[in-house]
Amino acid sequence: MAVCLVAVGSAAPGFEAARERRHLEGVAAQLETDLQLARSEAVALNRTLHVGFRSDAAGACYVVHTGAPKECDCSGAQPACTGGALALRSVRIDAASGVTLAANVRSMTFDPLQATVTPTSTMRVLARDGREIRKIVNIMGRVRTCSPQGGIAGVPAC
Repeated sequence: MAVCLVAVGSAAPGFEAARERRHLEGVAAQLETDLQLARSEAVALNRTLHVGFRSDAAGACYVVHTGAPKECDCSGAQPACTGGALALRSVRIDAASGVTLAANVRSMTFDPLQATVTPTSTMRVLARDGREIRKIVNIMGRVRTCSPQGGIAGVPAC
C-alpha cells in the first residue's frame, strides 16, 4: 500500500500540469473558433460585428455582438447589451481556473463587405505556470497561433 501511495503522490503533480495545459489549449482554441465565427457571421448576416474584451480581478471575458463597439458587456454572469445590440456568443474565464486572457485592444470590428477586421490584435492566453498561447489577428481577420516559449505541442514558436 505504501508503494501505491508513493506512486500516486509522485504522479499527482503531473496530472495537474496536464490538466492545466489542456485548459490553456482549450481556451485558446475556443477563442480562435469564436474569432472565426465573428468574421464569417459578419459576412453571412451582412452586418458589422464586434468582439469586445474585458478583464478584471474576477477573470476575463469576451463577447461577439452586433450594434456599436461598447454596447455589450460580458463582465456579469450573462452578457448585458444596450441600444438594440445582440450578443451572439460570450465566454467568461474565471481567475480561479488558472488561465487568463489579455488582449491589446478593447474591441475589434469585423466588416461584412470586405471581411476585414480593425484594429488588428494580439490576444494572450496565459497559464499560471507561465505558458502562453498567442492568437494574432491580421487585417483580413485570419488568426495565427504561436507560443513565445515554444514547447506546446502543435503550437509553433513566435
